[in-house]
Amino acid sequence: MKRWHLPVAWTGQDYEANVVIAEEDGLITSIKADAAGTETAVTLAGVSYPGFANTHSHVFHRLLRGHPGIPRGDFWSWRDAMYETAAALDPDSYRAVAAATFREMLAAGYTSVVEFHYLHHQPDGTPYDDPNVMAEAVCEAASETGIRLTLLDTCYLSGGFGRSPVGTQLRFSDGTAEAWAERVSSWKPPPGVEVGAAIHSVRAVDPAQMAIVAAWADERPLHVHVSEQPEENRLCLDHYGKSPSGVLEDAGILGSNVTVVHGTHLTPDDIRILSGAGVTASICPTTERWLADGIGPTREMADAGIELTIGSDSQAVIDPFEEMRLLELHQRLITGTTGSHDVSSLVRAGTAGRALEVGGTLDLVVVDPESPRTAGVPTRGVPFAAISADITTVLVGGRRIDPT
Repeated sequence: MKRWHLPVAWTGQDYEANVVIAEEDGLITSIKADAAGTETAVTLAGVSYPGFANTHSHVFHRLLRGHPGIPRGDFWSWRDAMYETAAALDPDSYRAVAAATFREMLAAGYTSVVEFHYLHHQPDGTPYDDPNVMAEAVCEAASETGIRLTLLDTCYLSGGFGRSPVGTQLRFSDGTAEAWAERVSSWKPPPGVEVGAAIHSVRAVDPAQMAIVAAWADERPLHVHVSEQPEENRLCLDHYGKSPSGVLEDAGILGSNVTVVHGTHLTPDDIRILSGAGVTASICPTTERWLADGIGPTREMADAGIELTIGSDSQAVIDPFEEMRLLELHQRLITGTTGSHDVSSLVRAGTAGRALEVGGTLDLVVVDPESPRTAGVPTRGVPFAAISADITTVLVGGRRIDPT
């Protein structure tokens, strides 16, 4: 049994003072605020939060950080560079970039990550002798670094609406959703790794194949990229006569286990559909900024009851504080007003709604309140002032993590 003293902590609803947590084998056995007798506990000086949750990641995109996008381009020209990068990876190099990226996430305060994994096969599309060796590489990297991993094995079958995959896209495709499900079902993930599913997008999986993926997922996490680009919406309307959200609704995909990623170009009707289905949304502001995707209607989504989370996606930036505050700051740019997302909603997004509570795992990050950026900042203002470099302590399951 170990006791931890947190002078200031966000426990799930608000900040509380002198929080003492008893922990055994990584699980919280008791938690008290305004506690006495803190001298027998290990003090973690600073402002503490439940571990931040990265709900959308492509680890190998870290190799593209700083890619300038010159000559002038857009998401689609960046995608060409991403395909070139993906074509060069093998299980060893994939594991290495995943481990380096996970270490950076831990140093930044992410204690868990959801990896949207679609790099399955050899460069020409031929399966490896072990057809899940690339997934195993990501799991090995997570075990090596200590981050909690949810691996979403991603179904990717088409190179666009009604088009066969070509080039590097062959690495992503199993040919059919049935073959995808057979491959995933044959794999025994290591202990501690949660496995879910992803539908890459409506342009990469048609409705009949989506239904097979959703049936395999059952109650497991199921994620899908939705309306990241205006061109995606336009092509979807041309092909199906509906928006991506409408296609997902008609296919019976949407539900409370579903997370839509980006949602940058949702319409009011799309938001109604998604809200009614009870989905969660993963917003990735630093990537949406880097790729010139645009600014999504997060205020309208939140007002409709869609729970927001954050992701680092392309790894252009790995900093949960930057993702959190951009939810609010981007809305200020397009609305001319402040207060679309208050501090409480930002912290909920950053922690995916997790709380420090009895029975839960002790995943914790501590922020230095006297850094050059946070000195003099009121506690409630820390999410607007801190950066990842201000993280002083990271606990995963009660174990201190040294990301170096």
